[in-house]
Amino acid sequence: MRNEREAARVPAPEAEEGRLRWWGRWRILHRVLAVNVLVLALLAGSIFYLDGYRRRLTEQGIVATATQARLAADSLALAEPQERAPLLVRLGADSRTRIRLYGPDGALRIDSWRGAPPTYDLRDPREEDWEKRFSRRLDRVLNALAGGRQPPGLAAPESSRLADWPEAAAALATRRSRSTVRIAPEGTPFISAAVPVAETGEVLLMTRNARLIRRGVREERGTLGLVLLSVLALSVFLSLFLNHTIALPLRRLARAATQVRLGRAREVHVPRLPERSDEIGLLARALSDMSQALRTRIDATEAFAADVTHELKNPLASLRSAVDTIERVEDPALRRQLLDVLRDDVARLDRLVVDIAEVSRLDAELSRARFEPVDLGALIEAMLDVWEERGGARGVHIAFARPRAGSAIVQGDEARLARAIDNVVDNAVSFSPAGGVVEVGAARVDGEVAVTVEDEGPGIAPARRHDIFRRFHSLRPEEEAFGRHSGLGLAIAAATMAGHDGRIEVEDRRDGGSGARFVLHFPAPTP
Repeated sequence: MRNEREAARVPAPEAEEGRLRWWGRWRILHRVLAVNVLVLALLAGSIFYLDGYRRRLTEQGIVATATQARLAADSLALAEPQERAPLLVRLGADSRTRIRLYGPDGALRIDSWRGAPPTYDLRDPREEDWEKRFSRRLDRVLNALAGGRQPPGLAAPESSRLADWPEAAAALATRRSRSTVRIAPEGTPFISAAVPVAETGEVLLMTRNARLIRRGVREERGTLGLVLLSVLALSVFLSLFLNHTIALPLRRLARAATQVRLGRAREVHVPRLPERSDEIGLLARALSDMSQALRTRIDATEAFAADVTHELKNPLASLRSAVDTIERVEDPALRRQLLDVLRDDVARLDRLVVDIAEVSRLDAELSRARFEPVDLGALIEAMLDVWEERGGARGVHIAFARPRAGSAIVQGDEARLARAIDNVVDNAVSFSPAGGVVEVGAARVDGEVAVTVEDEGPGIAPARRHDIFRRFHSLRPEEEAFGRHSGLGLAIAAATMAGHDGRIEVEDRRDGGSGARFVLHFPAPTP
């Protein structure tokens, strides 16, 4: 019942659904796949780091080419005129570059390829096989996706005119080193560095087809591709696994819940999934327990309706008989007797209707009630006069052992607690013999607050102690007038105690005397 009260304070689920409506349309399988695809998308995004990786390799290549060009220019400045051409040929062969020397007038003076084999080649893409053509197209697609600015293309065949090398012309004019990158026809980075030669007015141009850069990028991309394919396969496998272990059990539970909703709870088997200890297993067992509790409540409601019908039939039959008879009776004394019967039956019906209404709305009211601290000692003391008056006709007295101040405080609804205790005391008064004493006490014992009610009546046999808390069960003293009680008093008390997370028990008197001892156990509030 406390959980129901806490649940009542939770915001309505419609607001939460409104915030997640777009997500709620997705099935669990789609959500699992979406999460995995998102992870894969992040992994696939790492491929784009290849663009940065390629740029870093290209920048390193530019720096290396510029450094080698500077070293070649410095060596050339120190060399004898007859040693200059062989020096450039040897440097070009060692660095796998082509070195050209232009004079101050822009004329080509030395070419490391003149009289020596080329140190690199520029391939015609039309003559390459399909695998390389496919790789080149893939390079273009990835570069386009990365959105990086592409270098200009290199004219083929490679020209030796100074005008076709703007960086060399700029270095010759400004006497400052210049470097640039172009894209060769086959798609590889083509790096050039122009360095002025000290004191001669010349400029040295070094060019390189950096095919190793493209090869390194492709190898890195191949490694990432294998990782991506492995993760993709693992992700699909995990998605199917999660679908089998999450979505399918939930679908079974949803079908069972739908059948319960349609009113076929007796034929529905809600799977409890005892082998699962995760949230799905907890949900399955909670739904199974809920359906059983729902079936129990439905059965109790049906039984309650049948009991109400049965209890209402007796006074109604008596009323009908008295009404049919009173019209034909002329004797005033007999008419007064019939009128008394009518009044008693009307009063009995009134009590029944009031008690039935209270029982029917008790659970709902307790679930909405705001519990506050209630001092049971003060509550009982306030009702003593009413109980004394109720038992005064038969000389039944009430003895109350007042608890220590503040020791019998519980959390609850004061009006409902007063009604529950009053029903138990009223039951004890009605069973007490003339001149008897009903002892009432309240105390805190072992983390509980216990209210005890002891009478001196005939007591209750152990076999009947469970039945007295059932609705409409009434085992009244012989001397009591029929219909004075509805048989709902102890049932209301038991339901009230359950709504306060407590319990009510009946046992023999501790002193061994005749009578019954009712104990109402309340959980003591935490500080």
